[in-house]
Amino acid sequence: MAAATDAPARVDLIATLPQGALVATSLGIEGFGWHRSPGSAKFFHGRSIFLSVPHADGKPSFEFLEEGGWRQPSVDTAAALQASASGNRTKTALSNGALQIIPIDVPTVCHLMKTGGRALEMKGPFELARFANHACHERLTPDQVAAHVGRPPEQRRSPRCYMVLAPLEMLILSNLTPVEYAWYATHRPGKVFRSLAFAELTGPGQGLVAESVLADAANELSTHDKKTKTLVAGDLLNRIAFQDWVGYERPEDGGLYLADRNRILAWRFPSPVPSQWSRAEG
Repeated sequence: MAAATDAPARVDLIATLPQGALVATSLGIEGFGWHRSPGSAKFFHGRSIFLSVPHADGKPSFEFLEEGGWRQPSVDTAAALQASASGNRTKTALSNGALQIIPIDVPTVCHLMKTGGRALEMKGPFELARFANHACHERLTPDQVAAHVGRPPEQRRSPRCYMVLAPLEMLILSNLTPVEYAWYATHRPGKVFRSLAFAELTGPGQGLVAESVLADAANELSTHDKKTKTLVAGDLLNRIAFQDWVGYERPEDGGLYLADRNRILAWRFPSPVPSQWSRAEG
């Protein structure tokens, strides 16, 4: 009689925000979240966003974007998957910049992670727009940006607050809609992003920006034809509650946006947000 053999470990391949790592793990989503937790959410902060990307036969099931050849992401990812399948609880494939070389339509599942490892699975992705016009210059007005993305001009423009999570963390005040901002950020000369991840907020958050700074930024947007103004940079996901994201209360809007120069996708909150996750600390 043949001896029983253990089934191979299930391995997830996860791209993390805002860290930008790509990690193979056999711990599962919440197990990996707990593994990365810095400690009790009463005292520490360690929120993340996990984007699960596909793999098969020990290799990623997609092509990485070109980045100049200074590393071998496919080779390193295959090695991490093999290590995790062979018993490693976690193995880092890429320590940084993963979301800049993973096409935005590759992730199949998105989880918002609280400090203690509690996971909320988002709905999507939903394609909001495709971008056919790639001609951009900084003197474009907001209504001209709208025309470039094939949208009618806004009847009234009020400043919106965006938390950018990749390629770096920034709090932005803008008079552009999410679709307009995604196009502008991936096309503007000199400040162009290859891709970005961001969320719209209901406000700038308490204690992040002085009222005078916020007022000056809003004034610049309204009087100088500016379209965006950076308010603050760094460590934003840990300082802004998920409840402050647009879409938390109205899941048909907001959520997490992923964009590149060709399109914008959205991951929406479930309706309703499970109370167990909502009450969890962190």
